[in-house]
Amino acid sequence: MKDRTRLKAFIQDLFRKEEQGLKHLQYIFCTDEYLLQLNEEFLKHDTYTDIVTFELSEDPEVTEGEIYISIDRVKENAEHFEVTENYELHRVIFHGALHLCGYKDKTKKEEALMREKEDEYLSLYFQK
Repeated sequence: MKDRTRLKAFIQDLFRKEEQGLKHLQYIFCTDEYLLQLNEEFLKHDTYTDIVTFELSEDPEVTEGEIYISIDRVKENAEHFEVTENYELHRVIFHGALHLCGYKDKTKKEEALMREKEDEYLSLYFQK
């Protein structure tokens, strides 16, 4: 991924704006099959997904997390939603960070707020 330094600074800003401490965050890019295994083992979900997020900190004020992203899903979703792979990848990257800031997406209302926040950060990131 090009411009990693800018993205890293942007994610740190995202956490600041959401008033969530950030100690350590790791993104792991993997295949559908690998993420499916994680999804089954840890979340008991037998479905493909684009992202699985783990909060590892015992302190709710400070995030230490791992975010697993399926590159296979990102490519397929980009095609499905008719956006670039780069744009979709950033959407998923911000989605995981937002989960660690406390946003959920299980109900329609939560999902709508999550999409709104994703769009907000995508707009900020891609404005030149």
